[in-house]
Amino acid sequence: MRLESKIKRPELEEEGNKKISFAEIHMPVLMRLREKYLKEKPLDGIIISAALHVTKETAVLIKTLSLWGAKVFLAPSNPLSTQDDVAASLASLENITVEAWRGMSKEEYFMAIKDAARQEPNVVIDDGADLHVTIHEEFKEIGRKVYGGNEETTTGVVRLKALERNDKLLYPVIAVNNALTKFLFDNRYGTGQSSIDGILRATNILIAGKRAVVAGYGWVGRGIAMRLKGLGARVIVTEVDPIRALEAVMDGFEVMTMDEASKIGDIFITATGDIDVIVERHMLNMKDGAILANAGHFNVEVNVEDLERISDSRENVRENTVKYVLRNGKRIFLIGEGRLVNLVAAEGHPSEVMDMSFANQALSVLYLVNNGGKLDKRVYDVPTEQDQLIARLKLETMGIRIDELSEKQRKYLESYK
Repeated sequence: MRLESKIKRPELEEEGNKKISFAEIHMPVLMRLREKYLKEKPLDGIIISAALHVTKETAVLIKTLSLWGAKVFLAPSNPLSTQDDVAASLASLENITVEAWRGMSKEEYFMAIKDAARQEPNVVIDDGADLHVTIHEEFKEIGRKVYGGNEETTTGVVRLKALERNDKLLYPVIAVNNALTKFLFDNRYGTGQSSIDGILRATNILIAGKRAVVAGYGWVGRGIAMRLKGLGARVIVTEVDPIRALEAVMDGFEVMTMDEASKIGDIFITATGDIDVIVERHMLNMKDGAILANAGHFNVEVNVEDLERISDSRENVRENTVKYVLRNGKRIFLIGEGRLVNLVAAEGHPSEVMDMSFANQALSVLYLVNNGGKLDKRVYDVPTEQDQLIARLKLETMGIRIDELSEKQRKYLESYK
């Protein structure tokens, strides 16, 4: 069921072209891989359905898959993360269909996800697992014919692991998120920088001297805390995992409960992947003028329903920033409706880190196609060899050389003596 593209700003095509060209310059690993397989067309005849943030970096991946011969249907993975100029550029290309625009309603968003499922794809690429889960719940017959899928996020991998545990996974999935060349860089350096970029674009506040509360000390939380510290913030970390909490302490951060932190924080950034991290009692505790932002995939970490219920009024005071006046008279500022702050209020991760993440996506698609029907229905990690290859290519494109083991050194490391 091939559909026409559905976008809102086709006149922005040329602006999108320029953005994508800029990203291609800063994504040399993926561009090398594109050139390597360009003549071979390894995806000829393959249909790919993808639910990804429609950014210039995503466009470089989608163009690569298309140039390798695939027909690609692209839906968004967040109603507010689509860059309309990029969507217009991609929609103008042969073999690419886009159904995405910034500001989709919940109904429009899930219609795009369902349209992606209806393409009867051979391969599914997802960021958050909304497309994977929709196929498993509403399009089981289509799902049984899928060769396999990729998953880009921690949140999505958690959902797919749950399907696997319950023996409901319909096709093998590669956890691209679990690649070292993805989460050590994309999650940490990419989200760390771009989340603060989003907060600054939405508020233009001074970070230095503020008490910044980071909820969650996974790789995303680590990156955000690191960058906040570098800008002069006094960083507080909240955690539920004792090992991560201990690590945060030894990294030099204050660690306390959210009940304690809510009383003294100026900026709050959630990065846990769980629901109800900041709820009514925390909001009522907060200082006048506190700022709330979320860096987790779904808009469930800050309980916006609680915020609406305890507020007497709300007002859009800046692009992507809403002021809530609580019934106790205090003012709280929510950025981007509690959705992914780096994509709603900024442009998402820089091209340089997405270069490695999307190189993993591209190679994982090739692996699934080459092994169609041969893999068990479970969640796989990216092979170590692929991780190593991408890291080496990245170093090469940066002009960096590293040492190699001599045969004597290799034998020494392999010996039990």
